[in-house]
Amino acid sequence: MAVKLPIYMDNNSTTRTDPRVVEAMLPFFTDDYGNAASRSHPFGWKAEAAVDEARDQIAAVIGATGKEVIFTSGATEGINLALKGVATMYKKKGNHVITQVTEHKATLDVCKRLERDGCTVTYLPVDKFGRVSAEQVRDAVTDKTILVSIMAANNEIGTVMPVKEIGKVCKEKGILFHTDAVQAFGKIPLDVIDMGIDLLSLSGHKVYGPKGIGALYVRKRDPRVRLEPQIDGGGHERGMRSGTLPVPLIVGLGAAAEIARREMPEESQRTFALRERLRTRIMDNLPESYLNGHPTDRLPGNANISFAYVEGEGLMMGIKDVAVSSGSACTSASLEPSYVLRALGVGDELAHSSIRFGLGRFTTQEEVDYVADLVVREVTRLREMSPLYEMAQQGIDLKTIEWAAH
Repeated sequence: MAVKLPIYMDNNSTTRTDPRVVEAMLPFFTDDYGNAASRSHPFGWKAEAAVDEARDQIAAVIGATGKEVIFTSGATEGINLALKGVATMYKKKGNHVITQVTEHKATLDVCKRLERDGCTVTYLPVDKFGRVSAEQVRDAVTDKTILVSIMAANNEIGTVMPVKEIGKVCKEKGILFHTDAVQAFGKIPLDVIDMGIDLLSLSGHKVYGPKGIGALYVRKRDPRVRLEPQIDGGGHERGMRSGTLPVPLIVGLGAAAEIARREMPEESQRTFALRERLRTRIMDNLPESYLNGHPTDRLPGNANISFAYVEGEGLMMGIKDVAVSSGSACTSASLEPSYVLRALGVGDELAHSSIRFGLGRFTTQEEVDYVADLVVREVTRLREMSPLYEMAQQGIDLKTIEWAAH
């Protein structure tokens, strides 16, 4: 069967909206278009009921209750609300926040803002696989620490963090724990009670839902988490996030969550098998190709591979019919090597040559085989043109060469 081009393998960046999700959303654009805050007529009641159902569907994926789900415009807003909301609400208790160096920019940039506003932030280093340990978190805690924010899984390298162990430390110390679960939600099991999570951010478009909608889980008991709202006006969402609720988008996120909950075990297995097929077919045929991130504790659909003696941009041009990312898609307009890979200790040359393959629900085996063979062919072609590769093949240690300045 001929493969249809272009091929999409950038599911860590965004996903196709599942047709079942679109179908669930459509009536709320044209027939059931009431405002969920209108309590005086059937249009409003129907919208409110649909929103409540979506809350329950999202909560079911993470072991929460529907009343603990706050709707946002996406995870960037959710992270802003969680971190800034805690920093302001608990400032009498302390002003110290703990995070890690490989967080998404949504978290890192908020932390920089908190620092400008008088908070102290500790950025924990990661090991060569991109993980932090619960012991590192424990050692960083001070009597002023009010919040720990560690992502559930990394967006670039797919490494899954020891969330449960970190949650345990936070519970022992009486500190709130937020996790950016954008990449993990609907892909790997999450349980806010078992993992000791107090705040959890997620986004619709990473889980085959629509763009422009996300949610923030805010724990209601043991402890009850309180947040200073970042948007005022109308007191929607228990006063934490004002603004008319986008009912069609919320219904879409709920439907996406329900599908993910139902199909996650089977889908994870299938995606994992396809990723391993891609990874082995590429790496077995290309010496000096390296998997970035943890070899086993990683998202089922993520493979981030560096190719020695190849420039990433050149390789991207060679495989232009395949949608992949070089570095992080959210900031890939920059020519700087990925800060995530640098934090792992990956050298600039290898960091520049990294390609992130994001496989998902709609990826086929035919696509995987086509992409693997294309990558092998293109990397081989680019290396044949590289004098550095030729020198390395002759046994010359490139690190010992002193290049003349011109």
